Amino acid sequence: MSVTIDDVKYIAKLSMLKFEEEELTSFTQEFNKILEYMDQLNELDLTDVAPLYHPIETGKGQLRKDEVKDSLPIEKTFLNAPAESEQHFSVPKVIKEK
Repeated sequence: MSVTIDDVKYIAKLSMLKFEEEELTSFTQEFNKILEYMDQLNELDLTDVAPLYHPIETGKGQLRKDEVKDSLPIEKTFLNAPAESEQHFSVPKVIKEK
């Protein structure tokens, strides 16, 4: 599988990004390098490798205890919000309809 300039244009459109032509070529090459590396990883024989719970295993749990704590009061929650409506953050629309 390889990425074409049209694929990069499509990804850019979905991401709402605009690139110059030379950037499209560069990104196409970078995406293809990443896919080549992923192909190399897929060739590895991992049958005797146990799945990891965490990339760095120390023998003890890496996650904090799940404890109930007091929530931030609603009044403080929206202090820095640019806009709020019915106890929800209001943000500008970012997804355009087709």
